[in-house]
Amino acid sequence: MAEGNQAPRQPLRGLYAITPDCLAATVLIQRVQAALQGGAAFVQYRDKGGDPARRAEIARALLALCRQFGARLLINDDLPLALAVGADGLHLGAADGQLSAARAALGSSLLLGASCYDDFERARAAAAAGADYLAFGAMHPSSTKPLAVRASPSLITRCRAELQLPACAIGGITVENAAPLLAAGADLLAVISDLFEAPDVASRAAAYQLLFEENALDLPKSTTF
Repeated sequence: MAEGNQAPRQPLRGLYAITPDCLAATVLIQRVQAALQGGAAFVQYRDKGGDPARRAEIARALLALCRQFGARLLINDDLPLALAVGADGLHLGAADGQLSAARAALGSSLLLGASCYDDFERARAAAAAGADYLAFGAMHPSSTKPLAVRASPSLITRCRAELQLPACAIGGITVENAAPLLAAGADLLAVISDLFEAPDVASRAAAYQLLFEENALDLPKSTTF
């Protein structure tokens, strides 16, 4: 059964901190806290190979931090974990399960994100299946996924115009190359390395927050959940 209350509804916009692999739990939690202090609005807990009990413990700790800072926690590729800890939503890749089944399990109040890579028809299908936001990338060469296909920022613009859903940019994003993605219409910037490998994680998150403030866009009502 889900635990705790959901985070307050707010626009799907801001820095989306995706946790890196291979960090000790204490280090991971410290760095996520710093990212939240700097202004991260969303955290995605991504751990493909951890022990289930350890993953649940970390997810609960991250959820508590997100509640403290008014942010939201999504779980990558683990619907049972998302439901068990009371997370704010789930993110699924192409091989991570059926979006329609996840939508049914999550209900209407929890978030569902979908990876669409460079494929707009996948994005269209994900929207029809009930996704709340659509992720495109890699926008730039990615050290996390060096073999990832490259995606054009035009997909972000097209997503906002045709599907009227928030668009998330991912892949090799840095403070230096993020502004054109926001100009293309990105609502979310999903960042791993440039954030969590920064010497000062909180300051790096704050730099992203400043970019969002400088590139403020009028948001349609559909982007508030």
